[in-house]
Amino acid sequence: MAKSATQQARGEISFGRLMGTSIAARLLVDTHSQIFNPFLSLFAAGLGTDVVTMGQLVSLRNLMGLCAPFLGVLADRQGYRRVLRLSLLLGAAGSFLIAGSYHLSMAVVGMVLSGLGIAGFIPTLQAYLSARLPYARRARGMGMLEYSWALTGIVSLSLIGWLIQEWGWRAPFWLLGVGMLAMWTVFTTLPETTGSHGHGGGRGAAVPARVGIGQRIRAFFDLGGNARSAYAAILATALTYYGALQVMITHGTWLNLEYGLGPAQLGTVALLLGFFDLTASVSVSLFTDAIGKRRSVILGTSGTLLGYLALPWLNVGLVPAILGIAVARGAFEFALVSSFPLLSEQAPDRRARVMTLNTAISLVGATLASASGPWIYTAHGVAGLAAVSALAACGALVLHLTLVRETSP
Repeated sequence: MAKSATQQARGEISFGRLMGTSIAARLLVDTHSQIFNPFLSLFAAGLGTDVVTMGQLVSLRNLMGLCAPFLGVLADRQGYRRVLRLSLLLGAAGSFLIAGSYHLSMAVVGMVLSGLGIAGFIPTLQAYLSARLPYARRARGMGMLEYSWALTGIVSLSLIGWLIQEWGWRAPFWLLGVGMLAMWTVFTTLPETTGSHGHGGGRGAAVPARVGIGQRIRAFFDLGGNARSAYAAILATALTYYGALQVMITHGTWLNLEYGLGPAQLGTVALLLGFFDLTASVSVSLFTDAIGKRRSVILGTSGTLLGYLALPWLNVGLVPAILGIAVARGAFEFALVSSFPLLSEQAPDRRARVMTLNTAISLVGATLASASGPWIYTAHGVAGLAAVSALAACGALVLHLTLVRETSP
């Protein structure tokens, strides 16, 4: 006990406790993020509305991600743990409002609060871990953190289906809210970290109170001497995300229309894709530190490019089509998770700002993909979808090869 108290006083924490707490909290947030994907129609019926309106509510929640950079500035200046706890509190409040909604307006407020919580929590947790973990094994920790995304698809959504069947559509939101409140309490026991390696470097971009709005905007987007590489890495991640999301949002329609898969079969496909996600995240935690972060991102992006190019040729039967989607998805996950530790050291004194800007700009890519993917598939089929996603992957690859630099402490 004396040793534990000494570690707490020094701001130390064991790797196992750090990762266990982070993964548990992230699993709750990721579950909230993905909960509407398979059960949209059930929640729409519960709220007395249609799936189109419910989809618009989900879009509203996602748009709150544009607030992420402002929360990132707050985290760099006031401390990561403070913003993490605020985000969990917002997520819990949003969950409780949705669970208790008897009118659509309550659900709207709940979705806004939930969106703010998700937008603040995920990139700030990435920044927090980056500050606590040495760069030489940062990819191991970041890769392990992303296990939660795959486990959500493999485990959490199945449990939520059972909860809805036994207790109704409100039950998962009550449970998620209670879980987030519990993690809000747990995070008080974690050591604080601010700025670069806990030394308060996040104030480096602060500006005097009486400067003009133009200077404030420039200061807000100032990422220091490595800004060109940092913004290139952020843009490359957004392009990678855009290409992948086009396929993700369209593959269910594709497999339903061309191969007759129903909801149960599509659920099995989702389970399979979850295992590919998990394999990619485990691979990052095992190999990316040794291979190199930038090299791993280039390797994964090249894999997604080859996967997209192969999709039209593999669309000759159900099994090869699913295999093509899964391979492209696994390569994307490997590239995406490898990009997090790479981004984390682009501007260490503005780490939370970099991670939240990455979240916001990737959200723009995801929003565009949600609109373009179904339209491209309807107009041009799998070949058109694959071509546009391949072009996005090419753009990301060029940026990583020419402008992105890997920096280390």
